[in-house]
Amino acid sequence: MKRRTFLRHTALTLGLMTTEPIVGTGKAQEKREAATMKHTTDQLPEKFDLFQWERQRVTRLADGWLAATPGSVTPAHSPRSAGGLHDYFSEGDYWWPDPQHPDGPYIQRDGMSNPDNFNTHRLALIRLSRIVGAMAAAYGITGDGKYARCAVQHLKVWFLNDDTRMAPHLLYAQAIKGRVTGRGTGIIDTIHLAEVVQSIPILKPSAALSAADEQGLRQWFAEYLQWISTHPYGLEERRAANNHGTCWVMQAASFARFVGDEPMLVSCREQFQKTIVAKQINAEGKFPLELKRTKPYSYSLFNLDVMGIAARILSEPGDTALWTMQNVAGGSLKQAMEWHYPYIVDKTKWPLPPDVMYFEFFPVRLPSLLFASIALQETRYLELWKKLEPDPTNEEVIRNFPVRQPVLWVNPA
Repeated sequence: MKRRTFLRHTALTLGLMTTEPIVGTGKAQEKREAATMKHTTDQLPEKFDLFQWERQRVTRLADGWLAATPGSVTPAHSPRSAGGLHDYFSEGDYWWPDPQHPDGPYIQRDGMSNPDNFNTHRLALIRLSRIVGAMAAAYGITGDGKYARCAVQHLKVWFLNDDTRMAPHLLYAQAIKGRVTGRGTGIIDTIHLAEVVQSIPILKPSAALSAADEQGLRQWFAEYLQWISTHPYGLEERRAANNHGTCWVMQAASFARFVGDEPMLVSCREQFQKTIVAKQINAEGKFPLELKRTKPYSYSLFNLDVMGIAARILSEPGDTALWTMQNVAGGSLKQAMEWHYPYIVDKTKWPLPPDVMYFEFFPVRLPSLLFASIALQETRYLELWKKLEPDPTNEEVIRNFPVRQPVLWVNPA
């Protein structure tokens, strides 16, 4: 596939919001995709060949995953899960056995991850995102069908095959032993599906992705979007005033754009303005609720990233409203970028105590820097983005790094 052909298909994920059915078929689907192709390029703040910059890195990553066996939730089932074989299960990171009551309910130790909690499904989900993202990016850059075939194989095992597919809900995520079998906070686990969704339109020109498979993927994400939009767990997360609320909006926007749910996109944009920006950012550009945590540095950068990803998804090229709009205190996403920028450049200047864990592994190559550089035409952000580590190896960092392949998200002129 030629580079311009890839760019054309990348535009499918960045285009117009339409009013077609949630899962379109036939002419309705073609109409929506034709509409999205009207937007074809992003203007970077300087002359910069993103695809050439990423080519060696992306193909190296993809080649390393080519022989990887597709994963799913079905091979590993925790005896502590209240769900079945196809149900995703995870346990809250910061919950530990009570030394005073070893057989009783777990107790919370904020910021301290318990390595003995069941994490297998979340690691498999992150692995899926890393593999599919790398394969789609490599296919888009090189046009080599082996990458598309590999990506589709992993997608089919996780989402489509009857024996291995994950059920489209998170009823049993972020469980706490002795307290709850699942929580709304578990919805944050699927932030890594945003890059999976971003990959699928890139794979469409390949013969590897059949129309039936594409339709099946759209149906799965339509069902999952319906669940996070209507179940009490999803409604709880949607109302969250911290990074969990940001993650809900980012995910709902991502899945809604993929399946063509225009009313949900409108709702997400409104929520971004009236809840995320209005309630999370102070006049200086800080995130007060994130700064109260025991890992204020990484939590702040994580929230900044997810907010930037959401703004990227919900904005058309050239539209800076979600970046520049101010709340009543004068806070904005643009101001948040400015406040955090010097501490990304040099974290030794961070004005708060360092995080209780993993402080030494941050920052990494934040997608919010790249997206802000485009939206705000700010060269400083792009130059800093180029210098940061694109492929962290620490598990905690990877867990909080859902967008790894910029060529899936940016379509340079």
